[in-house]
Formats: sequence, structure tokens, C-alpha cells
Amino acid sequence: MYLEIVSPEATLFAGEVTSVTVPGVDGEFQMLNNHAAIVSLLKEGTVKIEGDISIEEEFETKFAKDEKGKTTLSILSGTVEMSDNKVIVLAD
Repeated sequence: MYLEIVSPEATLFAGEVTSVTVPGVDGEFQMLNNHAAIVSLLKEGTVKIEGDISIEEEFETKFAKDEKGKTTLSILSGTVEMSDNKVIVLAD
């Protein structure tokens, strides 16, 4: 599936991933290929990305790796939309 992470400053990431886990206001949830369409608010927490991904050099400092090897991004709030195997995270 295709993931875009957009902040007010720039598009932090855009590319193919295996899964995305986000901190929804009602709890953390994961999206995989062919997930049902969804729109949700996000709270402060961590976006976790699985897959063979490449982060642009100028944004590498915003991302980290967790103990399981997932790429992570801390956010303060945001919105996520999933439709037709495309996930868009609007993050603050």
C-alpha cells in the first residue's frame, strides 16, 4: 500500500509500505493492504511504519527505529485517511 506523511512544513515520507500503525483517539490501530476505507483523528503518539522504506536525508532526524525494527515518527496530533490502498497521514 502507498503511504504519505504530510506535515505543515513538507511531505515527510511518500512510498510503498507493508503496514502503518497510528495513535487513534480511541486507541492505536494498524492498517494493512486492502483495509476498509477509514478517516480518523490522531492523538499524540507514534506512527509505526513497516516495510523496506527510504527516508529523504533532510527528514531522517524526525524518524527513528524501534526495538522491532519498525520506522517510527512521533506526532502531537493529526488525521489519517485510508482509501484504495493509499494512506495519508496529516501530522502535527
